[in-house]
Amino acid sequence: MVSRSDVNHTFSDAELDELCAFGTVESHRAGDLLVAEGTMAPDCIITLSGHTDIFASTDEGRKRVGWMERGQFAGDLSVLTGQRHLSRVEMGADGEILRIKHADFQRLIAGNSHYSDIFVRVLSARREFSNQRGFAVTIVIGAALDRSVYALRDLLAKHGVAHRWFDPADGPVPAHLLAERDISEDQLPVVILGAADMLVQPTPEQLAAALGLDLLPDGATADVLVVGSGPGGLAAAVYAASEGLTVIALDALAPGGQAGTSSKIENYLGFPTGISGNELARRATVQAQKFGARIAAPVRAASIVRDEDAYCLHLADGRKLRSRAVVVASGAQYQRLPIVGIEAYEGRGIYYGATPMEAQLCGNAEVTVVGSGNSAGQGAIYLASVAKKVYVIFRRKSLRETMSEYLVRRLEDHPNIEIIPSTDVIALHGEDGLAGLTYRGRETGEEGHCDCRFLFLFLGASPNTGWLPKEMVCDERGFVKTGADIAPMELVKAGWSLDRMPSRYETSWPRIYAIGDVRKGSVKRVASSVGEGSVVVSDIHQALAEVAAT
Repeated sequence: MVSRSDVNHTFSDAELDELCAFGTVESHRAGDLLVAEGTMAPDCIITLSGHTDIFASTDEGRKRVGWMERGQFAGDLSVLTGQRHLSRVEMGADGEILRIKHADFQRLIAGNSHYSDIFVRVLSARREFSNQRGFAVTIVIGAALDRSVYALRDLLAKHGVAHRWFDPADGPVPAHLLAERDISEDQLPVVILGAADMLVQPTPEQLAAALGLDLLPDGATADVLVVGSGPGGLAAAVYAASEGLTVIALDALAPGGQAGTSSKIENYLGFPTGISGNELARRATVQAQKFGARIAAPVRAASIVRDEDAYCLHLADGRKLRSRAVVVASGAQYQRLPIVGIEAYEGRGIYYGATPMEAQLCGNAEVTVVGSGNSAGQGAIYLASVAKKVYVIFRRKSLRETMSEYLVRRLEDHPNIEIIPSTDVIALHGEDGLAGLTYRGRETGEEGHCDCRFLFLFLGASPNTGWLPKEMVCDERGFVKTGADIAPMELVKAGWSLDRMPSRYETSWPRIYAIGDVRKGSVKRVASSVGEGSVVVSDIHQALAEVAAT
């Protein structure tokens, strides 16, 4: 739990003298604007004398939410990431500030571990404090079972953007906010970004652009492109950037991948009390950005082609990125139930992850979890803490075939969880959202009905490889072959012409590597993906050195 003392730091006089080398000292009068609300790539503002005030526009109006005295700095993680700054910084009393431009601040963070530790710790704590206290200048208004509302909130949650959500049917607050902005209910959903902007019926991509979550220009280049920002992709970004390579990392939704939907990961080394997948992803994202990696999402890869001695990645929106090496970490996606019309319920009762956002919807309700892997077990246990009843349905005879023993024991011992093995969900019911489901025993043929309005699917996964060239060698299920798994004849057909064999994570295209769940033979665990992402960087260094020597 983050406390108020965690969200601030006071630099000593000696430290302020050192920091002055990175910025410019400015004199200001009370009321002067220092950082405007909505600024992209905001500067770092450190108070030298007088004090600075921080204001934010909330659902209760404009508020002063903090002030900074001598040696204290304003801002949140946007100062590090370059994303949209959602508060306003003013001079509260006549005095001086140290302004460190965003580009200079990034160089300070990358080159000085002492100040890096302080800034990253405090800026991260401020983001977490905002989430814990429910304070947010980003407001979403829309109906609970509107799938577009779910998509917007899912994007915000996975990017760690604190926000408040109001259903227009719940009380006077949303009605007041809509009337104040002359918005009717047929224009919903809307997203209010402080006092600066309001987005009417935005797509997730439009919301991401407004928040500065995707700042990549067309034609951007890097030493390494990482496609997919799950645990493996983030590890590759962290290690590559920390070792001096320029890195661009992309994700089709948000950093975290499938692991980001896990409510609590308890068997990851170094976290004895567990950590949520979303929090692990947020920490890794900040870590990569601290070393200079550029991370953009939601960004979808469309295709990749050879470009002389490099590669050109075509994005779905038409942009092109160029790099000398590519790490394919696009992972795998949970499969749907083979039921006609299931798409109509997605985001309206059917979900593919159990996070606090979904739990908020299904409090004191009956829910069903389908799946027998660790993600299903973690999700069921988490949902059981808020739901009235959780049914766990799966095709196998025993959970122990695919789930860690500690999770099986918890499921068996939990009073709110009922385990239903050897069973398939065969039908879904409801018109304006999920209202119930029918299931059938695989051995007995007996059918049963559940009036649950929430269904969470954690089924077998298929690889996200549709954007890869057809010449790249994959197995019969579509998982990418790497290293020794690629037969010599397959290399010849793929056009491999180097006087060496592929390295352990290298695909049939030189300097394109596959790690994590997308790779044939991978172990579907967070730790193994992180290991592959860190180890592959040494192979990239060696391959790039060979190219430079020719």
